Amino acid sequence: MNLLLEEPEVAPSSAQESCSLDNYLAMPDHAMDGRIAAAREKLGASTILLGHHYQRDEVIRFADFTGDSYKLSKAAAETDARYIVFCGVHFMAESADVLGKPNQQVILPDLNAGCSMADMAEISQVENCWDSLLAAGLKPGEVVPLTYMNSTAAIKAFCGERGGLVCTSSNARGAFEWAFERAEKILFLPDQHLGRNTAFAMGFTPADLVVWDPFQINGGLTPARLRAAKVILWKGHCSVHQRFLPSHVDAVRAKYPGINVIVHPECRWEVCQKADALGSTERLIKLVEDAPEGSSFAIGTEIHLVNRLAKRFAPLGKKVITLDDTGCLCTTMYRISPNHLAWALENLVDGRVVNRIQVQDDVKHWARVALDRMLEVKA
Repeated sequence: MNLLLEEPEVAPSSAQESCSLDNYLAMPDHAMDGRIAAAREKLGASTILLGHHYQRDEVIRFADFTGDSYKLSKAAAETDARYIVFCGVHFMAESADVLGKPNQQVILPDLNAGCSMADMAEISQVENCWDSLLAAGLKPGEVVPLTYMNSTAAIKAFCGERGGLVCTSSNARGAFEWAFERAEKILFLPDQHLGRNTAFAMGFTPADLVVWDPFQINGGLTPARLRAAKVILWKGHCSVHQRFLPSHVDAVRAKYPGINVIVHPECRWEVCQKADALGSTERLIKLVEDAPEGSSFAIGTEIHLVNRLAKRFAPLGKKVITLDDTGCLCTTMYRISPNHLAWALENLVDGRVVNRIQVQDDVKHWARVALDRMLEVKA
């Protein structure tokens, strides 16, 4: 972990008791609404709230900015706010700290709000993988490491220091093209599905791809197989998007003839092949926005966003449902509740910064390099 948690200031015992998180969690969510609003008014322009698309409605409605992780981090860095309260997950808060101004401090209301995908690529595992690639006969200039935005700051820094960059789901193909202009091979972290979907869309075949399993010796691959591969995919995935199956597409088409199936490229290749369109969260939203009245969509992505779109577009005569009606909840994103948000804000009102996310300077430098290189990528 490359996080430093700022120690709270010592306050009188009565203040400590009133700001104890346990006291907040013992209360119902709706009891926090007035307190959140009051704290926001007291903090004024010194504090901004960022809400990721997958955040629960009870929290995201307080956000100053909504969007995906990179968009939110950029928006925060362009403000003069001293405090950035990120209602998202760990890697998002890290990115906000990397891109933010020196005087800005990033707060994650619940430190347990992680990302299962980001957690599937731990920095020591990636360093061991890199050493194994070199031992297999690959030269440093022969392979470029790329990482998806959904990764820790340490992984972003790893890529930046070795000539690679960060990509989003909307510019992954551009990142691949950028990398292949510079090297013969790509190591793509940590989402195998986004990497596979991108590679296949570019014309690569299954023979060109291998999957590195960090829990097997040498990733479960022979040196000859590594040398023959063009794209080395890390064995990671999004726990939400991997739940969607080809059978879900078949079932929804049978039940709703003519429905448009649109999915996130973090879904399995087999699901993406059956879909009418795929794209980043922002693109999925735009597809619904731009569709004519009477259109219907089954969307393969996180359930909070799907439900929000269904409610938003129902008055416009557009039907939006989830691709899998059992619901696909981002459980780690859900950890941030109105109670956690109220606790973080009221501590700020009292002059205490809790749950600060601070990336170490050396990691921040190379992570920023990797993020800045993304500007070279063709959209």
